[in-house]
Amino acid sequence: MDFIYLKDIVHGRSGDKGNVSNLCVYPNKDEDYLFLKKYLTAERVKNHFKDIVKGEVIRYEVDSLKGLNFVMKEALGGGATFSLRLDSLGKSMFSALLRMKVKKQDYQLYKGETNEK
Repeated sequence: MDFIYLKDIVHGRSGDKGNVSNLCVYPNKDEDYLFLKKYLTAERVKNHFKDIVKGEVIRYEVDSLKGLNFVMKEALGGGATFSLRLDSLGKSMFSALLRMKVKKQDYQLYKGETNEK
């Protein structure tokens, strides 16, 4: 397998209000925070949700908590009471984010690891 899932290196919280989904990502290990800041960009998250999120994705860095907060606008099909989606709540969006694939080589290079172990 040439990738790991984001769920292997992070945990987090999520929420929603109206048509906005809010995803907070925290590394399982503090030393992975700098990797996440570099790798998990707003553009990468927007691309991961390209078929679902119709609006802007904004990333906020919370260095004191070693967290990244993503606010995704026009993300819930109009909101829980308007959407025709089966489950459009923020918690479902976070589960989908955890399935993002991270190239193992990118992660290993950042960590200073090689395949020669």
